[in-house]
Amino acid sequence: MKPSNYSIYLQTLKQRTRRSGATVLSTFIDAIDWDQALARLATWARQRESRYVCLCNVHSVVTADSDPKFHDVLAGADLALPDGAPVAWVLSNSGFEDQQRINGPDLMWRYMKVAEELGQSVFFYGSTQHTLDKLQVAVRKSFPTLRIAGMISPPFGAEMQAQDQAHVDAINHSGAHVVFVGLGCPKQEAWMADHKGRISAVMIGVGAAFDYHAGTLRRAPVWMQNNGLEWLYRLASEPRRLFKRYLVTNSVFVYKQAMNWVAGAK
Repeated sequence: MKPSNYSIYLQTLKQRTRRSGATVLSTFIDAIDWDQALARLATWARQRESRYVCLCNVHSVVTADSDPKFHDVLAGADLALPDGAPVAWVLSNSGFEDQQRINGPDLMWRYMKVAEELGQSVFFYGSTQHTLDKLQVAVRKSFPTLRIAGMISPPFGAEMQAQDQAHVDAINHSGAHVVFVGLGCPKQEAWMADHKGRISAVMIGVGAAFDYHAGTLRRAPVWMQNNGLEWLYRLASEPRRLFKRYLVTNSVFVYKQAMNWVAGAK
């Protein structure tokens, strides 16, 4: 094992002694219910601990299984939650029968209610300014007393890196307890890992949640969400962009997970 990865390895072992869960492909996923997840986030946020939370779907765990760098990012997360229904199903078949899917859009919405009740403030980092403007309207309508510490739509590429310290300072000076990060996978996970210890707040990667709640992107009907078919709805909505992510990675996931079960049965 390379020395650069040794500290991450030890950190992961320590985390797992305090956490319940199972390995999905090669990624440890926490077995936790909604109330426990929200309570843990609230505790960290109250103390303004620098933590990061990854919402893991099939795309995440398949990518991590073939990309050591991304694997280390997920391994270093303070919580790795089962976003995708298939990931939750694997946990259910690994001794955690009641495991539910904990997805980014719903986690963000539920935590804003908690934050409003506790008097905590939230920050939104990612997406476009147009989406953030619409999101702010939607959030203020549903959570009128929630404290919005700030919103930043970062530029792309080198300019984002050039403004990085200014963004870190803005987030920290805002007093935010929680930072919702909507940069898309795997960019948001890498960003959170890079900023652990620099941002004094809980960072939660929520993917397309900004667009869903802003109304700039339609979400799958509830019955599709509940039956693990949200990916199919998104694929039908954006086939060119999402073809490889869903059809290819889903096939890889099914094959590798089946091989793991066969090996475990021997």
